[in-house]
Amino acid sequence: MASTITATRSRPDFVHRLLLGVGGIVLGLAILLPIIWMVFTAFKPEADVVQYPPALFPRSLTLQHFADIWDAIPFARLYGNTIVFAGGVTIFSLLFDSMTGYALARLEFRGKNVVFVLIMILLMVPFQVTLIPLYDLLGSIGLAGTLPGMIVPRMTNAFGIFFMRQFYLSLPRDLEEAARVDGASEWRIFSRIITPLARPALLTLGLFHFQYNWNDLLWPLIMSKDIEGATLPAGLSMFVGQHVVEYGLLMAGSVLALMPVVIFFLVIQKSFVAGIATTGMK
Repeated sequence: MASTITATRSRPDFVHRLLLGVGGIVLGLAILLPIIWMVFTAFKPEADVVQYPPALFPRSLTLQHFADIWDAIPFARLYGNTIVFAGGVTIFSLLFDSMTGYALARLEFRGKNVVFVLIMILLMVPFQVTLIPLYDLLGSIGLAGTLPGMIVPRMTNAFGIFFMRQFYLSLPRDLEEAARVDGASEWRIFSRIITPLARPALLTLGLFHFQYNWNDLLWPLIMSKDIEGATLPAGLSMFVGQHVVEYGLLMAGSVLALMPVVIFFLVIQKSFVAGIATTGMK
């Protein structure tokens, strides 16, 4: 009798899990379809790229697009510019965002709440509103059209400050209070005690910053004087003309541009999940 009841209960559970699994696979394939199409198109010969009706799977494979893209645009230079831009912004942002977030979460000073409200207001201001004044300001100090000029305005971020503040609020105060009793300075507490505990949040925020700036088109396009000073998104946009789109070269470049972000995520995926789970609203 007991076995019959157990079997009866297990069937709906099995069907439920099966439906969830199948639904998850279908949803995952639907989300990944543009990326799968991009990868296959990068390896298609030109005749297969422009065939109608379009086909997902290529009839033959070629590496010609990956070879041609290095000569079609200064791809190596663009790749280097993008690494410097996205990597530099990520490193500086993590430093300044974590310091500001720590001050707002753990220190008491006059005007703290006002500063936090002002930072929240910055989250609501579209970037396009400040684009022209920011460009004029950088031009007046000689940084317009340079890689440092691209990096400096992105060295801190309102979202990053808010993200780190929320994480620091979730940490217990016992360790830092014990360190203060032992005579540790505030900088030592921040660098030796708090920062190691914030590693999941820092890696998660680092991925956000790196991905956003790696894929950014508008700001680097405005700040670059020519193709030699541009980044990958601006360079790849040259393959999209008014009448002709070079899909093979565009997809090959997109596959190569996608690789650093994917590798970054695979390296920190465990910390990414932990950072999202431990950063709450308080």
